[in-house]
Amino acid sequence: MPDRGEPQPLTSIIREDSPELNDAVWQIRGLVRKPLTERRPVGYRSEFLDAYEPNRTFYLPERLREELGRIGQVGMENLPAGTHIRQVVDRLLIDLSWNSSRLEGNTYTLLETQRLLELGEDADGRATEEAQMILNHKAAIEMLIEDAGEIGFNRYTICNLHAVLADNLIRDGALGRVRSCPVGISGTVFHPLGVPQQIEQRFDDILMKADAIRNPLEQAFFVMVHLPYLQPFEDVNKRVSRLAANIPLIRSNLCPLSFVEVKREDYISATLGVYELNRVEYLCDVFAEAYRQSCLRYARVRQEVGEPDPFRMRHRAAIARVVREVVQAAMDQKQALKWIAVEAEKEMPEAERAQFIGEIEQGLLNLHEGNIARYRLRPAEFAGWQENWR
Repeated sequence: MPDRGEPQPLTSIIREDSPELNDAVWQIRGLVRKPLTERRPVGYRSEFLDAYEPNRTFYLPERLREELGRIGQVGMENLPAGTHIRQVVDRLLIDLSWNSSRLEGNTYTLLETQRLLELGEDADGRATEEAQMILNHKAAIEMLIEDAGEIGFNRYTICNLHAVLADNLIRDGALGRVRSCPVGISGTVFHPLGVPQQIEQRFDDILMKADAIRNPLEQAFFVMVHLPYLQPFEDVNKRVSRLAANIPLIRSNLCPLSFVEVKREDYISATLGVYELNRVEYLCDVFAEAYRQSCLRYARVRQEVGEPDPFRMRHRAAIARVVREVVQAAMDQKQALKWIAVEAEKEMPEAERAQFIGEIEQGLLNLHEGNIARYRLRPAEFAGWQENWR
């Protein structure tokens, strides 16, 4: 049973050579790294979830919530959901796709991931499943960004997130569906819940409790604990939990979580601590350091791109729509100029039309394969437009 109230404060980072690891983390680490024959088989314990009361029970200690909330602020709290993540989307697509895939054992390097996502080039000698995993991450991140104002902890969001992440990796009939069959997990003595009706009920309970949590960082960590523990889908559960952890961060315009610098051994052991012991301290430590590193990374990205332009922020949806329609219609430059002028007259007061037109033209001039996702464009649409853009 997890403690009622607040867990013990944890250390900042997990390192093999660290002499300052929290005692609880050392204990969990030692227990889950014993040989399988020395670990007692366990099943799903409903009381682990039942004991959690949103906004009364906390997995993240208060001081840690305050620290991570402070460093995650980017000064956009009052702007529409997803404003900040759109500012760092190009870097995030690569970082999160690579790091989340790496934690699954994917062998693509960061550079190979970048070439795959930006140029569509598979890495030599790698399994096609690895490229598919990374491409699915990109599509899932884009889905969360595009629907930033509507996403939440509900069946529609989580099941569709699974369908995108698992596309072409598991059987089509299992995409986005809560499983109705038993599953096993290698490397652990934990046996997930196997009764379909109970899985359905527990899935709804997780979403209901997650939705009720007011602190976005506690929400993010809660789903990283309980979605993998339930294993609601036939496969791809941890990937769903890592991207779902970004939902409250996107909605609150906090820095996203890309799992940069997280060691795979630590993530696996910390997750096993949840599976086999119902202990969250190790995973809490991994989560906290991952978020600190993400905040540092995207602070640098924001410095590189500069402060967001207020005009572009106010009219970003209209600008993106016109750019997208120009490309999807494969307009040449003459057609585009006429179309943009018509749309500017419809969208903008006269005093702002010139700036609106300028932003669209600049967007078209700067468009390339590496940034078309921000306009919800597909590579084939971009390629077709390029042929006519003369």
